[in-house]
Order: sequence, then C-alpha cells, then structure tokens
Amino acid sequence: MGAVLAPDRILKELSDLWVTLGTQSDAEHGAGVLRACSMTLVVVSEESDDASALGETLAALMPEHPARTMVVRLRGGGDRVLADRVYAQCWMPFGQRRQICCEQVEITASDPALADLPSVVLPLAVPDLPLIVWCRSPRVLSMAEFRGTLAMAQKVVVDSAEMAAGRAALRMLAQGAHNQFGDLAWTRLTRWREMLSQVFENRAWLDKLPAVANVHVSFGAKLETSARYMAAWLTNALAQAGVHPQVSVEGTPGSPEPLRVELAGPGIDVSLKREANRLVVTVNGLSQCTSLSDPNDYLLMREELSIVQRDPVFEAALATAARLQ
Repeated sequence: MGAVLAPDRILKELSDLWVTLGTQSDAEHGAGVLRACSMTLVVVSEESDDASALGETLAALMPEHPARTMVVRLRGGGDRVLADRVYAQCWMPFGQRRQICCEQVEITASDPALADLPSVVLPLAVPDLPLIVWCRSPRVLSMAEFRGTLAMAQKVVVDSAEMAAGRAALRMLAQGAHNQFGDLAWTRLTRWREMLSQVFENRAWLDKLPAVANVHVSFGAKLETSARYMAAWLTNALAQAGVHPQVSVEGTPGSPEPLRVELAGPGIDVSLKREANRLVVTVNGLSQCTSLSDPNDYLLMREELSIVQRDPVFEAALATAARLQ
C-alpha cells in the first residue's frame, strides 16, 4: 500500500488479466473471451457501503452498459493513501459459449488522497469514450479534493435524496452548471411524468389545461428533492403551454407521507399519489392505478447511463427547482 498509485502498473495488470482470460478460454470450440467497453465508469462510495450489493448492481449493468469500471471506496480521514485491486466482470449471453468481460479496478482512498485521484483515473480512462462518475457519497461533492475528478467527467450522477438539505442540495447542483449532472431523485419521477402526460393526451382534458390555477406538491421523508423536481417540471411544462398557476411545495421531511401531486382549477382536478406499490391517478373523481414499485439502483442507473448527452428537460427542471420557495 503506497501514497501514490502507478497507472502504468495498473494498465499492465489489466493487460495481464486479458492474457490470463484468453489462455483460460477454449477458442477452438467457440468458448473465447470478448472484451467490451462503452465508457469509463467511476463509482465513488464509502467503505461502509455494502460492497456485495454494489457489486451485484454493477454486474447487472455491464451487459447493457459495458465499461471499464473504477470503484473508489472512501476510508475517511487519516494518512494520504491509495491502494488498488484489478479484476474482471464476465458474463455469458444466453445460447452462447463465449464470455463477454469488462475490466474493473477497485481503489481504496483516504479523504486527503482524493486530490491524487485524477492522476490515476485520467490515464486509466478509455480514450474517446465518455467518462461518467457515479457519486454514491454525497459528502464528497463539497470537498475541494474531489473537484479535479468532477472536472474530468462528462456526466456526474448523484442522488440528492440522500443529501441533508434538499433545497440547498439542488442549489449546489444548479451552481455546478459546468458539469452535466444526473440525479436519481429525478430519475425516480420518470413514471410519474409519463402518467401525468398521458392524462393530457386526452383532448377533453387538454382543452381544460388553461384552467389550471394551482399546483401543489407535498412530500415526506427523503422526497423533498423529488417533490421540488416535480413542481419545477410542471412549472416549466405549463409555462410552455401559456399557463402560469400558483405553485407550492410543502412537506415534513421526517414523516412517512408519500409524494402527492395536485393540479386544480375550474372544471379540472388532477392528482397523483403513491399507495403501496401503486400510482393512483385521479381526474375529476375518476381513478386509475398503475404499478409503481420502488426502482432499485440498477434500474435507475440503467436509465441514467443511457443518457450520455445533456438532458435539457432535466437541466431546466433543476434550474427551476433551485429557485422554488
């Protein structure tokens, strides 16, 4: 274990890994090894994070989003230290004998050593492919030692639901406009936005859209940023239609109350509310239900890793959410 890692040594270990995998395969009988990579994925997590669960999530992501993955496990304060381990993530597609493998590097780092991380990540990043950082540790976003790593990324994925102060977290993300962010608190709203949009695919309800005078979003524990995103998205979407209702967001962060969205005005009353594993959509007293299970990290990251270019709808919602009272 040393204070500085040598990227050349890690690259050699990765090369040796492929040689080993190749010699273990049976190419003559179609059981070779295929190297796959579509991006460099840097995952930053606390050492206390469940390594097994994270490993399962990454393994599930690789068939759709193969990547050279660097898992950075944070040890906290103490000596300036980095340590590494190199291995492969392999799977065999159904009906085939050839394995498909991705490279993984696990790095253990103390907080002070985060400043040294760019000098390791940059040489290991796959040329001409996106570099995406999945920041599972919210606290490092405000650390000066982490700014160099953020600056390298084409996209940074966070989960503002895990941040202490929802409004302040959104403002911090909005101020980092030079970065392309993805927020899992926003990704969890995909089904909500789809179902609300479907309501107004009905011409009768679309004609009543200008009557919407009030939008109210309420929330409970760990739902503040999702609530603010939802209110912001509605504000922007309605403004594009020439509708400017009164928008309010309120809740009790420590309560078990679910997310609830309400649009109201003369002749129209629309609400969305989670009930157990269902999303209940009610329009003027008539309700319909759709399945709404809690998306896990795999499902959320699968969606986010599919969005490599900037997402103007999310960025507009983030800017508006940061301004909401």
